[in-house]
Parts: sequence; structure tokens; C-alpha cells
Amino acid sequence: MVEQIIAEVSAWDASPELMVTAHGERLDKWLAENLPQLSRARCQKLIESGQVWCNGVICQNKKHILKIGDRLSINIPDLVPLDLVPQAIPLDILYEDDQLIIINKPAGLVVHPGPGHPDGTVVNALLAHCPDLAGIGGVQRPGIVHRLDKDTTGAMVIAKTELALHHLQAQLKEKTARRLYWGIVYGAPREVQGTVALPIGRHPGDRLKMGIVPPEKGGRSAVTHWRLLERLGNHSWLEFQLETGRTHQIRVHSKQMGHPLVGDNLYTSPGNLNVNLPGQALHAHQLSLIHPVSGETITAIAPMPAHFEKLLVYLRQRIP
Repeated sequence: MVEQIIAEVSAWDASPELMVTAHGERLDKWLAENLPQLSRARCQKLIESGQVWCNGVICQNKKHILKIGDRLSINIPDLVPLDLVPQAIPLDILYEDDQLIIINKPAGLVVHPGPGHPDGTVVNALLAHCPDLAGIGGVQRPGIVHRLDKDTTGAMVIAKTELALHHLQAQLKEKTARRLYWGIVYGAPREVQGTVALPIGRHPGDRLKMGIVPPEKGGRSAVTHWRLLERLGNHSWLEFQLETGRTHQIRVHSKQMGHPLVGDNLYTSPGNLNVNLPGQALHAHQLSLIHPVSGETITAIAPMPAHFEKLLVYLRQRIP
């Protein structure tokens, strides 16, 4: 089956300010503006593949200039199934509707299949939980807006539609979405708050790591704001707010501060704490965003995981 959408560029509100100018409007731009469920890139692919008609004639020129009265037809092919197996993995859902879902990701759960993790991921779980996904780029898959490391816990948003994906990605880029993390680090910062603004890129000597890398060598801008929540002897409980979202950003910036995350054996030597941790003590505590359709602000709070709380209790008990 193919869904057919008929749209007409009409002059029903053709005041001088709204009428098409002599230059008119590009076909791909008009489609993206009038079919918000499709991204501009998706519209361009449909045009290039001969799925768009203008006045009954196939138009494969995305730069084609429209005129008032032009009649457009667009065929949207069926979604292509994602070549992954849906798996009924339990999800802790903090919020869900037809546009997006926010989960509380546990430690040990990888976000997307890859080398070493062919299945058992967040994507596999969502394919089972959401069998009626609207699709992203013509493929029936969830839209990964941002990622959490395997052992990082907490709030993570996933888009169900192409509209939601691009809207949420834009919020992260424009810094209108707010992401707050909790982390327990070694040492005690002298200040109670601060900002680390250092570019991050692939570590030149270890491909498993990220590091502080200058822009001329591939480093990308990275900004992390932090504030002290509690001093715990020779450890500290910090809150981090991300302004950017680079891979391992908090982990790398914490190490650069001289206060690496407890349990992060990739970026520091293992400590001698008598607490069994699944990995780095980092938790995505709060996620605030603007709903892509309603415009309302949604704030999801992920409860503190048991291992994080156990570590706090243990460190408090060690304070003289």
C-alpha cells in the first residue's frame, strides 16, 4: 500500500505579504513546511526518486520553483522494516505518547546494536514495545536523539516519528533542552561550581577513549557546567549540565578537572571502595524538553539507581 498526499498551493490567503514572489518557493522547502511529518532531507529523497508530481508531471528537481495554483502529489512508499529482531526487554518508562518516549535506562544496556552487541539493546526493546512506529527516513525504526554510555543510567528520550526526531535534535543543538546528570567523583573541588569548555575528540593513543583534542586535530567544541551537591570526604557528589553532547563528555571533562568519576576504569585506575558498581557512577537525573507537537515543556526525572544510593551511603559513613 502507498499513502498518497495531495496538496495544493492555493491563493486563499494571497495578501501581498503571503503571495509567492517572482522567485517563488523551492519544491523541497514547501513540502517540508506543509508536510511536517517529513524532514526536508526526506522530501528531497522522495523528489529525487520520482515520488513527487507537479501538475501531473514527475518533478525530480528539488530546486523547482512553485507558482500559486500548482498542484502537487507525493507518494510515500511503505516503511522498510529494520533488519533487527524486536526483543521484549523490560523498559522503565518515564513518559510516552505517539511522538516520543522517555525511558530510565539501566546500567549495562547498550543503546544501539554494534560490534560486540548485536542485540539486547534499547533499539531492540523499542521495536517490541512500539510495533507501530511511524518510521525515520522511510525505515521503521526509533529515532535515537542522544545516547547514554552502556553503564550510564537515567533519562533518555527516543523519537517515534521523523518530526519528533528533528525537533528534539534541534533542541539539543539550540540548547533549549536541559540535561542534568549526577556523578560521584574522586577528590573535592575547591570551588562549588564551574564550567569546563574544552574540545573533545578521539584519543590519539587509545581508540577506545576520547580526550581533550584541539580543533585543528579534530576536536569538537564541548561545554560542561558543574556544581557541588555534597562533599563526601575525599569524594564529591556533583551535578553536571550539558551544553553539548560529545561522546564521553562528562567522563573526559571530569578527568580533566582532576576529579574522575568513581567506577570509570576507562579513564582512571580502579579505586579501593568496598562497593560493587556496574561502571562509572554517572546518572542522567533529569531531562527537560519541549514537546514537538504541543509545545508544552516535559520534565522527566529518573530516580537514583540503587547502586548510586548505596555508594552515597557508604561514602557518608566513611566521613570522620
